[in-house]
Amino acid sequence: MMHTGAAATCDLDRFGVVFRSGPRHSDCVTFAANKLRSDVRNPGCVDLRSNCNKSPSQVSLFLCSDSTNRRNSLLCVNPSGRRNLGGRASYSVETGAYDVAALQPPTHIAEEKVGVLLLNLGGPETLNDVQPFLFNLFADPDIIRLPRLFRFLQRPLAKLISVLRAPKSKEGYAAIGGGSPLRKITDDQALAIKKALEAKGLSSNVYVGMRYWYPFTEEAIQQIKRDRITRLVVLPLYPQFSISTTGSSVRVLEQVFREDAYLSTLPVSIINSWYQREGYIKSMANLIEKELQSFSEPKEAMIFFSAHGVPVSYVEEAGDPYRDQMEECIFLIMQELKARGISNEHTLAYQSRVGPVQWLKPYTDEVLVELGQKGVKSLLAVPVSFVSEHIETLEEIDMEYKELALESGIKNWARVPALGLTPSFITDLADAVIEALPSAKAMYPRISTSEDADHDPVKYFIKLFFGSFLAFILFLSPKMIMAFRNHVI
Repeated sequence: MMHTGAAATCDLDRFGVVFRSGPRHSDCVTFAANKLRSDVRNPGCVDLRSNCNKSPSQVSLFLCSDSTNRRNSLLCVNPSGRRNLGGRASYSVETGAYDVAALQPPTHIAEEKVGVLLLNLGGPETLNDVQPFLFNLFADPDIIRLPRLFRFLQRPLAKLISVLRAPKSKEGYAAIGGGSPLRKITDDQALAIKKALEAKGLSSNVYVGMRYWYPFTEEAIQQIKRDRITRLVVLPLYPQFSISTTGSSVRVLEQVFREDAYLSTLPVSIINSWYQREGYIKSMANLIEKELQSFSEPKEAMIFFSAHGVPVSYVEEAGDPYRDQMEECIFLIMQELKARGISNEHTLAYQSRVGPVQWLKPYTDEVLVELGQKGVKSLLAVPVSFVSEHIETLEEIDMEYKELALESGIKNWARVPALGLTPSFITDLADAVIEALPSAKAMYPRISTSEDADHDPVKYFIKLFFGSFLAFILFLSPKMIMAFRNHVI
C-alpha cells in the first residue's frame, strides 16, 4: 500500500511530519499516520510540499491548527438524498436553502482565481467498464500492499484479480441499473458547492477528480493548470482519513505536482478529514432522526452504523487513523442525537471486506445475524463512511444486508440515505473551503532570482568566462608568481 523509492527519512517539526520517498517511505507514512492518529481530536489540513531537486521528493504533512476554531481543517459533503419506494436515493441542488451568512472569504483571496478539487473513488458507468475499473483499483499499491521484493507483480496480480472478480461485480452493478451513479452525484455536489461559495461571495472553479475511473485525478489537475488557478483547496469526499482513500489520492497529487513547474508553485491546501465538523454531525443526526420516524416504535429501533472496512494491517502496522476516527465519529453523532432526546441503542460494524486477510471487525454480515439471534426486531442502517449513493449502499446494504437481516429474524428494516446534497451539509462544505484557503502554500518553494541566474545557461557561461579571466590575471600577477616560487620550488 505504501509507495517506495530510493532513500527515505522522516522529520518532525512543530507543524507536522516530513516524509521523503525511498525504501523506508512506508515507515514515514506510518509515522505521519500515527501523528494524525495521536491527535484525532484536532485534525488538520494537509499541505504537500516538495523540494526542487529531482532526487527523492520531500512531502510535508502539516497539521494546521487555529486556536479560535479547532474545526478549521474539517470538510464535509451534505446530505439531501431522499428515499423513494424502490430504495434508491434521488438528489436535487437546492441552493436557495443554503445559509450564506456563516463565512465570507478574505478580500485578497476573493480577488484570486480559486479552484476546489473534489476527490472521490470513481466507479464504472457501464458494465463494460467494470473489469478495467477493478484493475485500476487493485493496481494501486495503497490498496494491495505487496512486499518490496514482489512489487513487480502488482499489475499482473491486479489483472488476475480484476478478471476473476469482474463477473460477480457486474451482477452487482447490473442490479443497480448497469453502472455506478457516483460520477453524476459528485458532479451535482461540485455544482452545489460552487453555488454555495458564490452565495458567500467567492467565485471559484470546482473540479472532480476520481482515483480509479473517469474523470481521473490527473485529468482534473491538467484542467486546473489550463485554467491558471492561483489558489487551490483539495477536498477528498471521505469523512474519515485513511491511507487507502485520501492518502492514495494525495500520493497521486504529489507525483503530478512534483513534475510540473507551474503546479509545484501553486498554493494548495488539502483537507484531510472532516468527520468532526458540526455541519456533518448535525446533518447525519437529522437524517437518522427523520428515518427513525418510519418505524411504528422509533425508540425500539437499533441504529446500525455500517462503515467501509480496511485490512487490520493498515491500522496496526501502517498506523492508519481510520478506525479511531470512525469510532469518534459515531460517538459525536450519538452525542448529538442524545442532546435531542434520542437514546436508541447503536452499534458499529464494517462491510465490504475482500480477500483472505483479516479486516476491521466486527463484520457487518456477522453482526446482523447475531442481532437477529438476540431478538432485535427493528434496525436502522446508517452508511456512515459514504457521502454518495453507490454500489456499497444501493446493492450491498439495500439488497444483500437487508435480505440477510430479514432472514436472521429482524422484522423492520430501514436505511438512512447517503449525504448527497443536503443544503446544510453543502453549506458546511463551502465554509470548510473558505476556512482552508488562507493556509494554502506552494508545494515547492519558488526559486529565488539569484538561483534563476544560476540556472540560466547564458548568464552561467558569462559568469564562468569572467571568473576564469579574473583568476588567470591574478595567477600571473608578480606576487602570485613569487609566492608560487617560494612554496613550490
